[in-house]
Amino acid sequence: MAEIFPFNAYRYNLERVNLSEVITQPYDKITPAMQDRYLKLPYNLITIEKGKPEPGDSASNNVYTRAAKVLEDWIASGILVRDATPGIYVYLQEYREPGSAKRVSRRGFIALGRVEDYSKGVIFRHEKTLSGPKADRLELLRSTHTHTGQLFMLYTDAERGIDLVLDGVTRAPAAAEARDENDVVHRLWPVFDQATIAEIRRRMSGQKLVIADGHHRYETALAYRDERRSQTGQAGQPELDAPWEKTMMTFFNTCSEGLLILPTHRVIANLPRFDVATFRRGLADTFDEESYSFASDAARTVATDRFQRDLAAGGRTGRALGMYTPGEFTIFRLRPDTRLDALMPADSPAQRQLDVVLLHRVLLERGFGITPAAVTAEQNITYEREMNGAVAAVDQGRAQAAFILNPVRVEQVTQMALAGEVMPQKSTDFYPKLLSGLTLYRLE
Repeated sequence: MAEIFPFNAYRYNLERVNLSEVITQPYDKITPAMQDRYLKLPYNLITIEKGKPEPGDSASNNVYTRAAKVLEDWIASGILVRDATPGIYVYLQEYREPGSAKRVSRRGFIALGRVEDYSKGVIFRHEKTLSGPKADRLELLRSTHTHTGQLFMLYTDAERGIDLVLDGVTRAPAAAEARDENDVVHRLWPVFDQATIAEIRRRMSGQKLVIADGHHRYETALAYRDERRSQTGQAGQPELDAPWEKTMMTFFNTCSEGLLILPTHRVIANLPRFDVATFRRGLADTFDEESYSFASDAARTVATDRFQRDLAAGGRTGRALGMYTPGEFTIFRLRPDTRLDALMPADSPAQRQLDVVLLHRVLLERGFGITPAAVTAEQNITYEREMNGAVAAVDQGRAQAAFILNPVRVEQVTQMALAGEVMPQKSTDFYPKLLSGLTLYRLE
């Protein structure tokens, strides 16, 4: 089962920097505009996490070697300081759910976790990975020997024993606090008390872990572990205390408050034969349909509110998928007597319970002829996290239709992962993201 460990984290010296100005979003969420903004801030982690190529880059001078040099310089000059005692780090995020004024929080902790092959049945994935991002992260790890970003890991503790331990820690003022560009507050409490650490380790020892975010980073850690085993002659009998046998993880209990998954909506364009009437007729034997049309701005507001409310309610009581075409929202409700095994015979029972699979297999593939190959190539589909962005693409003539989804539930993610199945591309968007740079794990 899961093994976790305290570690001597490197952290920013708060006497030298403003923490809010030096931490970043995860590397794969950093847009070019964000990168440019981060680069203007002194000592921002972007210089290490995601530097820019320069003319004349070579094998000895490139984004990765420059990152390593900057890291060494910051350590030597005291910008980054290593904790003298191994610890774990309680991490709290306070955020506002998009579209809501209410602030909520979620709390977990940062520690090292043993890097395990998926076949061991300890760590489970729910997404497939791409080779390009892994190659980039591996080259950075080879150069810096440092993990800078967090792996977002889920465990399930219905008794909430670890949460009670964390409650006690967070009664004291936080040692570090930052606010990011999404108005999310991040707080950190280092824990060096050996009894507290031992209690958390004991309670985690029976856990199976599901990767919520960070599949590419986890598989990079796996690849680096195997590489170092080979280089040190330990491939047959690895030294399990070697630093590359562990990686930095942030752990959250699925039974705690504040775990939020946002949906990722589908935007459809460039279909040569786009006929909504024919599409609707093709679904009439499987879905009940309700439309929300409007002809004025005032009516649009009412229709949008009703559509969003009814789509969410439909997802709680059954299966409901949304569509937007110019001037009209539509909800397609799957009929309760529909035989999903006949409708989607190639998919597993668990896959058939996912709205995103129902959307792709039935509405998009059968209704519009958008094949899985076309989805992979993004010939006709792009993705929007915000419903307003998906709707705007249609209104502005950049798309023919937008399909609006309810979010996946956390229990669906864990059930799929523990069953050894992966979810379709762009199925989950855990919010908010875990910031890079709060703690760093230096391997050598």
